[in-house]
Amino acid sequence: MTDEPVRAKKTSAGSSQAAHTFAATRSVARKLALQALYRWQLNDGPWQDLVQEFGEAEDMQRADREYFRDLVEGVWGARVALDARLAEMMDRPPEQLDPVEHAALLIGLYELTSRPEVPYRVSINEAVGLTKRFGGTDGHKFVNAVLDRAARALRPAEH
Repeated sequence: MTDEPVRAKKTSAGSSQAAHTFAATRSVARKLALQALYRWQLNDGPWQDLVQEFGEAEDMQRADREYFRDLVEGVWGARVALDARLAEMMDRPPEQLDPVEHAALLIGLYELTSRPEVPYRVSINEAVGLTKRFGGTDGHKFVNAVLDRAARALRPAEH
């Protein structure tokens, strides 16, 4: 038996571990962004306050801090356009959404429109997972349907 397959496995596992760590830090960043955007919906204020407040969260050590900031700043800056687009894809106005579902949809739609390096399936799965964890009983089904509709329209080549 030679060392070659063993080395190849180590290299493969190492890059696999790095990819997993990258994905995990992004997931934590999305979770914190969801919490920040939830808070923002209940108590409006500048995005910088959200970044500062949630930048001190215990989970931030395990998060991609830059991605968290990009999500909060990006969603906050594009919120009117994102809500207008959401309104076209839903049977109700965004103002009537549960704040958790609304935050998950804003993050997912922001990623679909502004972060082309994030595969559409990742955006949808992450938003659905956050809604399952923090939202109402069947809110994840609604989030999945809206973001799937958005992905078909925004990324037809990927879908």
